[in-house]
Amino acid sequence: MPFDTAQIARLGGTWGAMGSLVASDGSANHPYLQNLADHLEPLRDLADAAHFICVLHGRHPGVVDHALDHARVSLERDWLEAAADAFATERAYLVRIVAAAGPLPSTPGHAESEAAAHAQRHALDMLAQSDRAGCAAGAALALAIDWATIREVLDAVATRLGLAIPVSTLPLAEETVSVVDALAREASMERAMLFGAQQVFAQHRGLWDLLEARTSARNRA
Repeated sequence: MPFDTAQIARLGGTWGAMGSLVASDGSANHPYLQNLADHLEPLRDLADAAHFICVLHGRHPGVVDHALDHARVSLERDWLEAAADAFATERAYLVRIVAAAGPLPSTPGHAESEAAAHAQRHALDMLAQSDRAGCAAGAALALAIDWATIREVLDAVATRLGLAIPVSTLPLAEETVSVVDALAREASMERAMLFGAQQVFAQHRGLWDLLEARTSARNRA
């Protein structure tokens, strides 16, 4: 799977600031996500995670699709086209998991949780539609990078539900790094790209915090 810990370490010197951002802010660092991916949480918590991931990323057009409409250079556009095709498969997989998982588990404060998730979705959409050169691409790149970790959670749910797990066709890590390197050659583009990426990682961390809080609320009920 792309962008595992070993690959991040190996590629860190190549892609500079983005590599540091992935290592510090990426979803792989969140303890609750790690518990989900390691099958340490009950099925209801895994299903809850799948439902909320679907709120953020289960709708078309998504982050990558929006970013494709704002591509400025051919390398960026080629990568986004490949990523958009791959995410069509990922969305179908996500929707299949949510359908199999059934209704959301009863959780105190659900209306507030749902509103927070929709606000996160709106924030992601705005980033991916930014006219600032590099921002939308940075958001899409961050999503693809973080999706490797998110996919571990989805695969954990699919395994529990007995569903087939499709092979991810997202661009290889090396291809993604080449796009990052190309965009980073222009200082203003690099700053915008890193801003877009940082904001996506922040929204994802907010999602894991929200899911962890929902688990705590169910355990106290």
